[in-house]
Amino acid sequence: MVRRIDVTGASGIRLAAWEFADPPKTDPGRGGAGAARGGGSEQAPGVLLLHGLMGRASHWASTARWLAERHRAVALDQRGHGQSAKPPETEYTRGAYVEDAEAALEELGLAPAVLIGHAMGALTAWQLAARRPDLVRGLVICDMRASALGAASQREWEEWFKAWPVPFATLADVRKWFGEDDPWVERPNTSRGEFYAEVMAEHEDGWRPVFEPEQMLKSRETWVYDAHWEELAQVRCPTLVVRGLDGELGRAESQEMVRVLPDGRYAEVVDAGHLVHYDQPEAWRGAVEPFLDEVLR
Repeated sequence: MVRRIDVTGASGIRLAAWEFADPPKTDPGRGGAGAARGGGSEQAPGVLLLHGLMGRASHWASTARWLAERHRAVALDQRGHGQSAKPPETEYTRGAYVEDAEAALEELGLAPAVLIGHAMGALTAWQLAARRPDLVRGLVICDMRASALGAASQREWEEWFKAWPVPFATLADVRKWFGEDDPWVERPNTSRGEFYAEVMAEHEDGWRPVFEPEQMLKSRETWVYDAHWEELAQVRCPTLVVRGLDGELGRAESQEMVRVLPDGRYAEVVDAGHLVHYDQPEAWRGAVEPFLDEVLR
């Protein structure tokens, strides 16, 4: 079962939220995760999944399905991504992304929820947790740095987008370029090719991304020049910082993030790059599930 739920985000923008499996049935006669309490009216604990820049909710499908065994898991297509609206005149600021996630939690009835975010989605998650602690009971940060990345990083991304050979003739070409030929790829990476194939749509002239690269750059420039340590220190809920051994978040910085967090924990996934949950889904589950069991018990 895949179910779409429309959400109204900041400034009235239309957002698409997705459930990839039925949530667990509540049972008034039993306790524990997913059980009804207080007369049988309470739902299973809520989890909101937030993808990274250029991602989409479907990248969380496998995670959402195992989460749905015990929790109500919803993945959000953030503004400018997936099947959510992409108006050129709207804001692609940090505040807008955070307000969208806040609206999703409230409209979907998930709060207080655990937020699981990858890259940009992780930053959105911890900024929301700092701003609205009443809505967030736990947080998983996957491969997102708290340090400023700087102007050089933004220029590299601008040049990278220009290097994309769009339109791609076939999805096989998409998989090959992002999995093998992309100059950012150090060694062949099948899961990376599949990841990008999932954000392509067919047009008359070939396959193009479902997002506008200009909007992605606009979104990115609202965080790359700033460090986010202060907001991280304001997160009061239990927080798990997860990194792939070959990801973008280094071990020293990730462990410093854990130290700065008032209630931080650390997990590392071997044989995984930046796309931790996509590269190694079983190891990702093994890293995250014990934390969720603790927070949502």
